[in-house]
Order: sequence, then C-alpha cells, then structure tokens
Amino acid sequence: MEKKRILIVCGEPSGDLNASNLAKEILALNPGIEISAVGGELLQKAGAKIIYNIKDLAVMGFFDVLKKLPLFFNLKDHILKTIKQENFNAVILVDFSGFNLRLAKAINNSLPVFYYISPQVWASREKRIKTIRKYIKKMIVIFNFEEEFYKKFGIDASFVGHPLLDIVRPTVEKNEFLNNFGLEESKKIIALLPGSRKSEIEHILPIMLKSAELISQQIKGLQFILAKTPNVDLSIYLKYVKNVTFNLKIAEGKAYDCMNVADFCLIASGTATLETAIMQKPFFVIYKMNILNYLLYRPQVKISHISLVNILAGKEIVPEFIQFKATPKTIASKAIAFLASGLQVNLMKTELTQIKSLLGESGASKRAAQIILDTI
Repeated sequence: MEKKRILIVCGEPSGDLNASNLAKEILALNPGIEISAVGGELLQKAGAKIIYNIKDLAVMGFFDVLKKLPLFFNLKDHILKTIKQENFNAVILVDFSGFNLRLAKAINNSLPVFYYISPQVWASREKRIKTIRKYIKKMIVIFNFEEEFYKKFGIDASFVGHPLLDIVRPTVEKNEFLNNFGLEESKKIIALLPGSRKSEIEHILPIMLKSAELISQQIKGLQFILAKTPNVDLSIYLKYVKNVTFNLKIAEGKAYDCMNVADFCLIASGTATLETAIMQKPFFVIYKMNILNYLLYRPQVKISHISLVNILAGKEIVPEFIQFKATPKTIASKAIAFLASGLQVNLMKTELTQIKSLLGESGASKRAAQIILDTI
C-alpha cells in the first residue's frame, strides 16, 4: 500500500510547538506516514522533513507584514510548487491565519486541507468565514465555543481540547529553580513575560520594567524574574534592563518555571495568558503595539476583551492594560492594591481554576491526529 504523505504549515514558535506535538501523535498512531513541513526545530525533532524554516516569518501588525510581503509571496509559491511535485494526501494548516488562509485559497481544494488552531474570526474579521467554508475540509478547534460557532455557519468543526494542557508544566522542581537563580522562597516573586516576538518585547518590556520599579518601591523585598524567549537575542533585553535598580534575574526558555515560582505575573496578551491560567497564577495583562498598527487593528475587533482568559470567562477576571492604558503608574498602583488584598488574589485563583476546566481534557494533539488520520 502506498505511503500516506502530509504537509504541515505553521509560521510562528507557538505554531511550531503545537504542530510538533500533532506530528508526534500522527507518527505514533501511524509510523509509516511521511510528514513534510514549513516549520522550525521542534517539528524537525518530531520527525518532519522541513521544506522551509520559519525563523524569519514571525510578524506583528500590518506594517511588519508589508515589509515581509515578498518573503510571503515567495513562500506561498514554494509551497504550491512542492504540492505539485509531491503526492500529498492532505495539508494541515496550524494557526498563522493571515498567510494560511491565503494558502488554502490557492490550494483551491486540490487536496484535503485541515485547519488546527483556528483563526479568531469570532473576535475580528468575520468575513474570513467564507474562505474557511469554501476551502477548509475540517476545522479542528481548541475551544468548545468555536465548534458551535463554526457549525452555525455550516462548517465541519470538532473540538479536541486545548493542547496547552499537555504542555504547560515546569521543567525543574521549584527549589532547584530558586537555587539556580539565587531566589529566596521566603520573599514574594513577580514574573515578567513580555512576549515572544522582538517587536512585542520592544513595546512591552519597558512598561513592565518601569511598573516593576514602582511596585518594588512600595513593596519591599520583592524579587523579579524575567522570562526570556530563546528566539529573541539577549541584547534586546539587556538594552532595557541595564539600568534597573530592583532585584531582577533573567531566565531563558524557562517561562513555565518562572510562572511556577511566581506569586504574581505581568503577562503580554496572547497564549501566555492561558498558560498562566493553567498554572493557576494571578496576573495582569499588558499589551502595546506600534500606534499605526493599533489604529488599523482596533476597529476590526468586535469583542470587549483581548485576553483569552477574559474572553472564555465572558467577563474581566484579569485586569487588562492595553495601548494607552498601559502606563506604569496605573499598572503599579493596581498591582500594589491587588497584592495587598488576599481576598482579590484568592478570588482570581478560584476563577482561573474555572477557566482551566473550560479547556477540555488533556490529549488534544492525539485526538486531532486521530481525526486527520481517520479522514485521509
């Protein structure tokens, strides 16, 4: 019997992570399948043949996209040429909706296209639903409400649970991490997670650091740990932290360990908000982008919150400090009051437990893999 062949396409580190876990499960269920991918190191380690490395693809905002348009056009042409040359049985698109939906349209139903980690069309740009209905064979979604949302439009969708439930866990024991970074268990720790893209870090980290400075002036003995993402050069961080006057350590590639030891976190909006919720750590959300990108993007958003935790809750569980409201003085003032109130801290922990329960059960990647294999 002829070997089945699958092409996976993602475009960012988070997509590479989720795609790699999906690839592992596909190969565990059917070791004879061949997987090619537009991806990164994690997909390669999972057993995929990389046809294009995504290290230069991550973008943030409209103007970032404009600068890289030639790169995206060339990549799309490269993928379509590979599809013509190779006898694939299916294409799996993972997140990265701006590119992947255009790719699906170009593939034009010449082979089955699955979409894993849905575009957030329920939050903005609902017109994309027409493209999804026409060019995507099946949506494999990670939030329960997404299944109902797509079915309302006549789109085949299956909820498999959230893959983060299988991923989010510390890599070392708490005491070992504290010892490695010279942190004291008896003193409160605040974790700073300013995002995974260079442009995010450049906009958000200075706000977090100034907020941390103001908090440390009011609450003595605090310790701060900054989670550095491996795909952004250390020099970017050092540019901003060189003048800090408070107790700050930097940990590379240890985001979950930073959360694990923290009493409180300042988090850039995105996947990290859900990760922090799974870790059951109280946090505030901070987000700021290039002003022109913000003015272009904001009118398209039709929901009142941007944090996935608040979206799932249908209310504000965690305070959001977005764009013009993301001022260190405001953030620090609210954080100081929050940390002084045991009642507020415990209430947030309780509500985060409820959010975690909405994410389904562990094993999302395996269920997604089974759906794809059953279909092809």
